[in-house]
Amino acid sequence: MSDVSGTERYLRLTVELTVEVQDLAALQTAALKEINHPDADLDDDERKEQAELVSADDTGASALQWLIEPDHVLGLIEHIDQIEPREAVLGVEPSDGPSDEDEDDDHAGHDHAGHDHKH
Repeated sequence: MSDVSGTERYLRLTVELTVEVQDLAALQTAALKEINHPDADLDDDERKEQAELVSADDTGASALQWLIEPDHVLGLIEHIDQIEPREAVLGVEPSDGPSDEDEDDDHAGHDHAGHDHKH
């Protein structure tokens, strides 16, 4: 909420997280369960299409996108009264593993391409 109309300020937070897929089949199974859940808000054709994408993706990125809700990201800042979370966009892409920057504990931001879920 802004105190005076026209004085809104927005900040974009960028979070980069690298995860290791230890069991691709289990990850895909969990994603398929989400896709087929009655609350998934998909019609039969969309369910089939998403299930095929998840099953054909041997990186696990398509599956992981179904298991992380952008609302979880918004929840990271809900406890701060001085700001109002507006939108979260999630993109998952394959990685070659932790970068040298990660090992140096560098938290630089990067943009990510991919299928986006929006709040």
